Amino acid sequence: MDNVVKTLKVYFFAPIVIALILVVLYETEVIMPGAVDFGSQNWFLILTFMELITVAVIPLALYLFKIKRVRKELDETPVPAMKRYGIMRLLLLGVPLVANTDFYYMSMNTSFGYMAIILLLVLPFVYPSKARCEEEGGRTKE
Repeated sequence: MDNVVKTLKVYFFAPIVIALILVVLYETEVIMPGAVDFGSQNWFLILTFMELITVAVIPLALYLFKIKRVRKELDETPVPAMKRYGIMRLLLLGVPLVANTDFYYMSMNTSFGYMAIILLLVLPFVYPSKARCEEEGGRTKE
């Protein structure tokens, strides 16, 4: 289980580090913020898509281990299932976090920034500590 916890911590911190690198690159103008112009209709479509994705992935990531199929796999094979679903949970939150951060600086639309902040605030609720991994991985049927 220690190996799984280390792997999950990499997946936990990687999107945060990537988002911080993007912020530094845009704020120091290594990459020019607001320089990309997809047109107002395309930005509207991207914003709508990212809002739907963000609103959908937060509850899914928080309740992923309560889904019956996932709980069954965790009971049968705790370590591989914990790794698979733990990575899935962290990617569900991490990928939109990085995308929203990049889209914010590309468009300078604050909605993307707010969604990135919300995802960043949700991440600590799924922090892969050893105790949490053992509890969720070794969970028995209630």
